[in-house]
Amino acid sequence: MQAAGLEVAAIPTVVFSNTPDYPTLRGRTLPPEFFSDLLQGARERGLPERADYILTGYIGSLDVAEMVADFVAEAKAANPRLRYICDPVMGDTGPGLYVPEAIAGVMRDRLLPMADIATPNPFELAWLTGQQIHTLADLQAAREALHIAPEAHLIATGCILDDTGPGRLETVLLGPEGLSRHPTKRLPIALPGTGDLFAGLVVAGIGRGLALPRAIETAQTLTARALSHAEALGAGEVVLSEPEFRRALLSLGSG
Repeated sequence: MQAAGLEVAAIPTVVFSNTPDYPTLRGRTLPPEFFSDLLQGARERGLPERADYILTGYIGSLDVAEMVADFVAEAKAANPRLRYICDPVMGDTGPGLYVPEAIAGVMRDRLLPMADIATPNPFELAWLTGQQIHTLADLQAAREALHIAPEAHLIATGCILDDTGPGRLETVLLGPEGLSRHPTKRLPIALPGTGDLFAGLVVAGIGRGLALPRAIETAQTLTARALSHAEALGAGEVVLSEPEFRRALLSLGSG
């Protein structure tokens, strides 16, 4: 988001040495009083009133999850034009749920109902709603079960539905305007950070003036570029330093 030219105030919920898929992981979740102090600093600088977007992702403790929910509610009340993007980072096919159920419950019961845009993957959507995702009808039923606002947009990421084309996966956008499907090539690459990157790119796109469907397609293209570059380097996680990737970020919304 910063590389795309947006002003970002980042408030960490965890400080880790690396993503959790490595043999060791150092660091920890921010202590509640420390996280609360950072939020107070954001209030004192008037960030809730000035911000256009709030994006939340991985949350490492129940106390912090509750504070995040309180802060988002407070910010939306103070700033009616603020758009909240909830990336409910909680699990995936294979590893399953990788946050405690209590944190996932806060995402389901408090954060997602406030979201203007939500970006779950099929595993997360199934866990949150109890609705297995195989068809477009399943996605529509899951959107209803998610209890997001009627005017909110659900972006279901990384979907392979019964009628998805061979060698493809798709992002499906469901909102008050209806439904749109955004297929892309399925890459044989699975790296930690992919969903975080996609959500950040969507916000970068809409922050630079792209309509949401265009922002989704741009995010897919750039995510695929970053994954392919990481694979070429033999990296174990997403790499964002490739020059063409950086140039593409700077040109978002310019054409």
